[in-house]
Amino acid sequence: MEKNSAIFVAGHRGLVGSAIWKALEKKGYSNLIGRTHRELDLEDPAAVREFFDREKPEYVFLAAAFVGGIIANSRYRADFIFRNLQIQQNVIGESFRHGVSKLLFLGSTCIYPREAPQPMKESALLTSPLEYTNEPYAIAKIAGLKMCESFNLQYGTNYIAVMPTNLYGPNDNFHLENSHVLPAMVRKIHLAKCLMEGNWEAVRKDMAARPVEQVDGTAPEEAILSVLGRYGITPGSVELWGTGTPLREFLWSEDMADACVHVMEQVDFSQLKGEDREVRNCHINIGTGKEISIGGLARLIASKEGYRGELVFNADKPDGAMRKLTDVSKLHSLGWTHRVELEEGVERIYQWYLDQAEAAGH
Repeated sequence: MEKNSAIFVAGHRGLVGSAIWKALEKKGYSNLIGRTHRELDLEDPAAVREFFDREKPEYVFLAAAFVGGIIANSRYRADFIFRNLQIQQNVIGESFRHGVSKLLFLGSTCIYPREAPQPMKESALLTSPLEYTNEPYAIAKIAGLKMCESFNLQYGTNYIAVMPTNLYGPNDNFHLENSHVLPAMVRKIHLAKCLMEGNWEAVRKDMAARPVEQVDGTAPEEAILSVLGRYGITPGSVELWGTGTPLREFLWSEDMADACVHVMEQVDFSQLKGEDREVRNCHINIGTGKEISIGGLARLIASKEGYRGELVFNADKPDGAMRKLTDVSKLHSLGWTHRVELEEGVERIYQWYLDQAEAAGH
């Protein structure tokens, strides 16, 4: 990529896309193209075609997706498969039609089987059944990486698929209904701490920045306590889903972005396809190769936030897969390793969260 190449970052406002945008800017790339969902609906084929006709991007980072946590995945199964397939189909299809030099497709490690041997190598893909709760999303992402692989094999394109582990960082989604585990915990524990200390000013600031079920910072105390109680947030305790025993891996989003830019600059499909007659599993895991239990994560966040209340695990709620650790040896062999460890990352994300609430309160 030249510093003035036209680079389209699809999903540039999200957790992943905004981190990639920032990483590209930092490296001196000056011709970045981004569109909000309102400006360009990636599910609309005509709009995507018109955008590519007009902007003619040379490089594409496909970081746009319809995403959510365990509740959303269970509730919106049709949306997860249909909307993600639409986005991928349109962006990859137009990239091909317009002769894009290189495309990076971002998936997720939920593509791997529920019972995949740990840590999960790229070769574990499609070897046994998926985790049921996020099967529709996983199938969409598998279709995306196979589309990249297949275009490369048939047409000689250079489309690379990367599968990041659980991400967290600036611009994360802290919505109590549909955010991922780490940001949800950061917010739940913060609110419980504020309630415990009777710090209603901080609670109202938080609710003003991110209303819960239409209840915002101006609502009466009873209404706020009632809605937060439904999410397991009370003055004395925080209820979390599952037993707390599953192990998870977490990667700071800016590290992930750095890895993506490294892959775009340094890695070509020809390096990934191997010698076998049957070419498959050319995607790259992006992670730390380190894990922590959900309970351990909750205790780490509580200690960083100074929360002294109780952490209650509701074993009636689903745990999801027991382990989901990525094997990152392929990524390491391509010259990239993560920098931000979880302890530092949790401190950073909590500070970012507080700064956002502060800014929204003014």
